[in-house]
Amino acid sequence: MPPLLPLWLGTGGKGSKGIYRTMLNTETGKLTEPVLAAEIGSPGFVALNTDRTLLYSLCNIDGGSVAVFSIGADHSLTLLNTQSTGDGSASHLSLDQTGRILFSAQYGSGSITVYPIAQDGRIGERTQVIRHSGCGPDKDRQEGPHPHFAGASPDNRFLLVPDLGADRVVIYHIDHDTATLVPHGAAALAPGSGPRHLKFSNDGTKIYLINELSMTVTVFAYEAASATMTPLQTIPSLPESMWKVPNKAAEIRLHPTGKFAYASNRGHDSITVFSVAGGSGLLSFVEHEAIRGAYPRNFNIDPTGKWLIAAGRSSNTLSVFSIDPESGRLYFTTDILNLPDPICVEY
Repeated sequence: MPPLLPLWLGTGGKGSKGIYRTMLNTETGKLTEPVLAAEIGSPGFVALNTDRTLLYSLCNIDGGSVAVFSIGADHSLTLLNTQSTGDGSASHLSLDQTGRILFSAQYGSGSITVYPIAQDGRIGERTQVIRHSGCGPDKDRQEGPHPHFAGASPDNRFLLVPDLGADRVVIYHIDHDTATLVPHGAAALAPGSGPRHLKFSNDGTKIYLINELSMTVTVFAYEAASATMTPLQTIPSLPESMWKVPNKAAEIRLHPTGKFAYASNRGHDSITVFSVAGGSGLLSFVEHEAIRGAYPRNFNIDPTGKWLIAAGRSSNTLSVFSIDPESGRLYFTTDILNLPDPICVEY
């Protein structure tokens, strides 16, 4: 039997019914037809614990909440509990490196929320709601703070929060004893950048940050001891000469080998491929590859590094690409599946 890997899909919008699941054949790149794994309103982003026994998601219960499901041996989902964010709907959630603390980022209300995780994986009552401040030059998108992502550093000491509205990455120290955050510092971006999501290099010494509004990727050197970020490079994800329709950068991912980086461009509806220089970690443009769908808010790369799955939210599609191991280039396999409003792709 070929190895089959569960692929969890967070969705949103009127056509969505909840969290969907498909299975990826890691040898052939084929996906099974998506099935509804859990009916819940607007799950959006989802996150797995390290041993893949629990799935956390956003939901619209009580005006904005987080939820946790146990994952059965047959990949079924059973709801364990939900907790309110305390400040409306969230756009992103993640666990710390131990799976003992959950974080959510509320883009609309400009806040982040912290929750302790019990031994059985249930979400405890929130310990903190921290509201950001600041604004940027884009009067439509940066009238106030808009944290769009929250992720723990590899050493699990700090939480990094790109704030699209304030053009900065806010850094907090994580107090694991109390499941709370202490302000630590921030890294500033060029005005109007709109920082959205970030990923660490495999060795933890570099950060790759995608800027939604400027359609760029900024590479930072990261000093783990002091949790400081030093900008090294900013490179276009999509050059302005290609901005023929309204464009918004969305997601950034690194290949498991660390040799390539990928960024999604909504509007242009493509994935940008970069090569990553050994040592310096700087990026070089390789190609733009159309996703064969519309509005790629999210995509992911399977753990083998062979396959990239792109979610076209507006086209209600999942498209499959093989990854060339030498160049990082993407090759469309011609496989496209349909499901409503895919927002998040998680292995």
